[in-house]
Amino acid sequence: MNVPTGCRMLLAGAIALGAGLEAQGEPPRVKIASKNFTESVVLGEMLAHLADVSGFEPAHQAELGGTQILWKALVAGDVDAYVEYSGTITHQIFAGKGIRSDAEIREALEEFGVRMSRRLAFNNTYALAMKEELARELGIRTISDLRGHPELKLGFSDEFLERKDGWPGLKRDYKLPQTDVRGMEHNLAYRGVEKGSLQVIDVYTTDAEIPYYNLRVLEDDRGYFPMYKAVVLYRSDLDPRLVEAFGRLEGKIDDGTMAELNARAKLDRVPDTVVAATFLRDRVDRRVDVPSVGAAQFYRRRLLRLVRNTWEHLFLVGVSLAGAIAVAVPVGIAAYKQPKFGETILGGVGVIQTLPSLALLVFMIPLLGLGAWPAIVALFLYSLLPIVRNTYTGLHEIPPSLHESALALGLPAKARLWLVELPMASRSILAGVKTAAVINVGTATIGALIGAGGYGQPILTGIRLDDVALILQGAIPAAVLALVMQWLFGRVERYLVPKGLRTAG
Repeated sequence: MNVPTGCRMLLAGAIALGAGLEAQGEPPRVKIASKNFTESVVLGEMLAHLADVSGFEPAHQAELGGTQILWKALVAGDVDAYVEYSGTITHQIFAGKGIRSDAEIREALEEFGVRMSRRLAFNNTYALAMKEELARELGIRTISDLRGHPELKLGFSDEFLERKDGWPGLKRDYKLPQTDVRGMEHNLAYRGVEKGSLQVIDVYTTDAEIPYYNLRVLEDDRGYFPMYKAVVLYRSDLDPRLVEAFGRLEGKIDDGTMAELNARAKLDRVPDTVVAATFLRDRVDRRVDVPSVGAAQFYRRRLLRLVRNTWEHLFLVGVSLAGAIAVAVPVGIAAYKQPKFGETILGGVGVIQTLPSLALLVFMIPLLGLGAWPAIVALFLYSLLPIVRNTYTGLHEIPPSLHESALALGLPAKARLWLVELPMASRSILAGVKTAAVINVGTATIGALIGAGGYGQPILTGIRLDDVALILQGAIPAAVLALVMQWLFGRVERYLVPKGLRTAG
């Protein structure tokens, strides 16, 4: 069919206009992640800045916990890129597979739809460290020297305690006798060794705190720890422009430079994004803009963060609690109506309550990804027990005489439930809901580890930076919200609980 020349020109113009409008639309989004320690956050900010100057809209999900959380999120497609370490890849992600060389790593990664950049240059390996004065006093210079001091108290990050290349293998390889070994957040271990409650901790060799706390890094005289060279892991379908942008970091950051960047962020309290942008502008790409850090912008960001965190926290608590009420009250009624299965039901929801919250969150990442929904599901599960148990208890404790009166009046089972049993049990049910709400407010802070936001975000950042003011920005609003919940349910009680059953006041 012949198309008139004028129509062809009009069609070509429409296509060109559509392409122009698409080009002027929103830039493509790239999701970047980082672990919950300063170096990883700074490197994540570098990837975000490089994505920004390359025409993409970066979304940096910072402080997402440990290796398994980020790796699973990358494989699932919830994250597009993050900075990892070669030793972690070989000894944890691909533990027991005998993978050593970069070529072997790349081949193994391809099976998961993931690729790896060349090395950024610096080596941030694990090490053990202790106060210089104590090490000198005890004559400890190497890890092997620890064998002569079984009385020493050791404090290690939770991840180091469980890693194949962490404490279990180190203890076995060096035949270390210490038994007083505690797990804790990495950044808090420095405070422990400074206060004297710990004598030996695990460190990353580029940590700024090593010289700050005057620590001696013990020589790994048996060569136990592998090289931990930083690399960028990214999805194989990542835009080639981003791959090229991230590649500009290859070979650009040596050990001293990384330690200096960590010190600026951790000790000098320069915002991570400013530290990253300044390095990139000076060493990598002059197009990178360094964000302003004036007082007005600082307080404005703090206020906006508080508003955003409040909304996110209310969303987590509200949705999970509403779902729990809708499910737990009928389940509690079923447990009451079916005595044979009642204890089984209560036992089941009790078992859910015993599951470690962090483990549950990590388990849900492959199913629900990162963000609010896995946290909401976890909070929903943790809310079931108090509501189910209080519903069951409230119904079970109704005086038998009331049941007999309802039967004498000829009320059918459904009418007895709605007109007699639930009103009599309402105070107990509401107490269970109130307990679940308060528990949710506190537990929701852990959701920040998987990118759910809320008041947990400033708490995590404050712990990482040893910034009490930041910790309080999350802790105080969370405490206030818990008190508001208590007050709110006190008001609700006036409307839902019969007058003779209400609490005094």
